[in-house]
Amino acid sequence: MRMNSFPIVLILLSLTAIAMAAPSDGNPFIAGNDVIWTTLGTNENDSMPIGNGDLAANVWTEQNGDIVLLIAKSDAWSENGELLKPGRVRVHLDPNPFTSSASFIQTLRLETGDVELRAGSNFARIWVDANYPVVHVQVQTEAPVQVKATSEVWRTKEYSLDTQAINQTGLGFFEWGDDPGSLTFHPDTILQSKDNRVSSCHFNTHSIYPMVFEKEHLESLLPRYPDPLMHRCFGLTMKGDNLASSDNQTLKSLKASRSQQLDIYALTEQTESPEAWRADLDKKIKKIDAIKISNAWTAHEHWWKEFWNRSWINVTGTPDTEKVAQGYAMQRYLTACAGRGAQPIKFNESLFTVGHDLPPGTVPTGANHDPDYRAWGACFWNQDTRLIYYPLIAAGDYDLLEPWFDMYLEALPLEKARTEAYYHHDGAYFPETMYFWGLPNLHDFGFNNPTVELQTPWIRYHIQGTLEIITQILDAYDNTRDSRYATEVVPFADSIIAFYANHWPRDPNGKIHMAPVQSLETYEVDAVNPTPDIAGLKSVIPRLLALPEKFTSSEQRNFWAKTLNDLPPIPMGKTANGKLPPDGVGDADGQSIILPAEKYGTTHNFENPELYVAYPYRLYGVGKPDLQLVRDTYNARRFPMDRGWGQDGTQAAVLGLVDEAQKVVAHEFTAYGRQQFRWFWDPECGGSGMITLQLMLMQCDGKRILLLPAWPAEWTADFKLHAPYQTTVEGHVENGKITNLQVTPKSRAKDVTVEPVGGS
Repeated sequence: MRMNSFPIVLILLSLTAIAMAAPSDGNPFIAGNDVIWTTLGTNENDSMPIGNGDLAANVWTEQNGDIVLLIAKSDAWSENGELLKPGRVRVHLDPNPFTSSASFIQTLRLETGDVELRAGSNFARIWVDANYPVVHVQVQTEAPVQVKATSEVWRTKEYSLDTQAINQTGLGFFEWGDDPGSLTFHPDTILQSKDNRVSSCHFNTHSIYPMVFEKEHLESLLPRYPDPLMHRCFGLTMKGDNLASSDNQTLKSLKASRSQQLDIYALTEQTESPEAWRADLDKKIKKIDAIKISNAWTAHEHWWKEFWNRSWINVTGTPDTEKVAQGYAMQRYLTACAGRGAQPIKFNESLFTVGHDLPPGTVPTGANHDPDYRAWGACFWNQDTRLIYYPLIAAGDYDLLEPWFDMYLEALPLEKARTEAYYHHDGAYFPETMYFWGLPNLHDFGFNNPTVELQTPWIRYHIQGTLEIITQILDAYDNTRDSRYATEVVPFADSIIAFYANHWPRDPNGKIHMAPVQSLETYEVDAVNPTPDIAGLKSVIPRLLALPEKFTSSEQRNFWAKTLNDLPPIPMGKTANGKLPPDGVGDADGQSIILPAEKYGTTHNFENPELYVAYPYRLYGVGKPDLQLVRDTYNARRFPMDRGWGQDGTQAAVLGLVDEAQKVVAHEFTAYGRQQFRWFWDPECGGSGMITLQLMLMQCDGKRILLLPAWPAEWTADFKLHAPYQTTVEGHVENGKITNLQVTPKSRAKDVTVEPVGGS
C-alpha cells in the first residue's frame, strides 16, 4: 500500500520575502471567479479552502482577528480507519490589525490558490505550496505585533464507541452501526517541547485491520497483506524564528515585529513510536528549510498557471451562466486542492470537513463542531466518487486521476484472493463501498455474519463500479496514448471480466444468467441480468479487444471475445402508461424502451439503471443508431433527479436533449452547501455538473469529435477541452456558431464535426 511521507510546512513570513502573484497568461477567465468577503468570520463555517492535492486547510478568521487553519492530509488514517485531521493551528496577533478596519477584505484567489487578508496596508497571505507539502502564511503589519501560535488538540481522551449516539444519527460513524461496543478511540500524543518546537501526533497503537479480516472470514490472507493502519503516525511540529515555546502547545514571539515567521510541519508514516516520528520529521524539516521561499513561490505560481491553462469552460449569456461558469471553475479548484494525495478524494466533503451542527436531539459525543466528524463515514463509495473523476479526463487533469486508479489497482491482489477464498473461482470483484485497502466495512458486511455475502441489502450484489473504473482508465489511455494506462488496465479488466464469466451459470441458450444480483441500489432484490452490468461489459470488452496487441495475449483476447458473446442482450420492454413498467410488463401498445434488468422487483432507491446505456457506457447517443429508443427511455424514467448521482444532466447531454441538459446543469452548479463558502457542496454534484457541461460542448467516439451536441443557442462560451489521440480543442461559441476554433494537432481537424445548435 502506497504511503505518502511528505511533511507539511507552514511558514509565516514577511511579504517582502517573496514575489507577488501574476494572473494566468493563457486562461484569462479564472480571476473573475475569485471569492471576496468583507467581514471577519465567526467559526469554521466561515472558512475558505486551500490545498496542493495531498494536504489542505480550511482557513478562517474569527471576530478577534485570529487566523485559524484546520489542516487535513489525505493519509491521516486512525486505528479505526477514520480519516482524521493532523491538527488545528490558531495564529493570534497582538495588537490585531484586522479587527477595527472598515477596509477589511478576504479573498480566495483561484488563479494562485491562496487566501489573502487585507486591511489598509496590513496584509496576510495563506497558501499551500503546489510542489512541496508546505503551507505558507505571510504577514506584514504597519505597526509591530506579537504572535502567539497555538496547536489546538481536541483528541485528548480515550473513549469507547457510543452505540446509542450511533443509533441517533446513523451516519457519523457509519462503519460501526452494528458494533457490539468494543471499539476504542485513542487520543493524540502531545510531546515535550524541544528546541523551541512544539509537536503533537496521533500514533496508532491498535488497528481494526485484523478484525475486519477476521469478521469477513479472511484470516488466512492476513500474512500476505501488511496492516496499513498499525503504527501509522501523523501530526504537526511548529517552530519559527523569533518564536519560543511557552508550553508544549504554544509558541510566542520573543519581541514585537512588523514581520513574523511561523513554521508548521507535518508528516505521515508508519514508524516505531512518536519519538521516532519526530526524529524523521526533524530530518525533513532540515531539507524543507533549505528551500528558498521566493523560488518556491515562483514554482507554485507556475503549477497553478499550468493547471488552469490545461483546459477551461467559461460560460456567459444569461443570468444562470455566471453561476455555471463559477461552479465549474470552483469544482476544478477543489479537486486540485485534494486530488494528488495517497488516497482518492472523499465524496463526503473531500478534505474540507469541519464538523456539523446536527438537528436538536441528535447530538452524539464529539459530533458537533468535531473536525473529524464525517457524515456517511470514512469508506470510499464508488457510485458517488466516480463522478468527481470522470470530468478530469476531458479537463486534462490526468495527475489528479492517479489516486483513484491506484486504490483499485493496488487492491486487486487482495480482491482476487478474496474471490478465490469465497467462491473458489478466478476473477475479482470490488464492493460498492470499501476501505482504501479494498474490503467492505463491517456495517455493510455484518459483525456476526456467518456467510460471505454482505448483509446490507443496499449493496449486497452491487459490483458494477469496477466496469466504470475500466472505462475511465481506457478513456485516459485514449486521450493520452500513454502505454502505462493500457498496461495497468489489462490485468485489472481481465480479473473483473473473469468474475462475470465464472460466477454465474449459463442459461439454456448459453448466455450468462446473472442472479442473484441487483441493478444498482434501486432494484436490490429479485433482479436478473441487470442493464448496467451488461452495458458495461458490452462497452469495455470491445475497447479492450481494440487495444494494440502488444498489450494483450491471444488467450486474453479469446477469453474476452467469448465472454462478450456469452452476455445476455440488453433488456428491452415497453412502457406502461407512458412510464417504465414497475414489474417489467408494459402495455401492448406502449413505446419500446430499455429496462433496468431482465427481471426486477420493487424499488429501494432513486436511480435509473436503464440509462447507463447512455452514460457512463455511451452505447447510445447523438450520431449513433436508435437514438430515439433511448430518448424514449429517458422520458419514461421513474426517478427524475437533477443533481448528484442522479445523472439526468449527463444522460440528457449524451442524448442531445438540449433544454433538459441546460436546466439540469444550472441546478447542479447551484446546489450550494450551507456554509459561507457555498461550494462546500457534495463533490459528486459539482463533478456531475462538470461532466454535463463538458458533454454539452463536446462528445468523442473513437476518432470522431462532435461539438455542440447539446448546446443552447443563447449560451456563449470560451472553451478548451482534451480529446482522444492527444488532441485539444479550443474555441468560442456564440449564437450557435463556433469561431476561433483551434484543434491541436491540426491533423485532427478533419475528425471534428459540429452539431446544429437548438432546443429539444
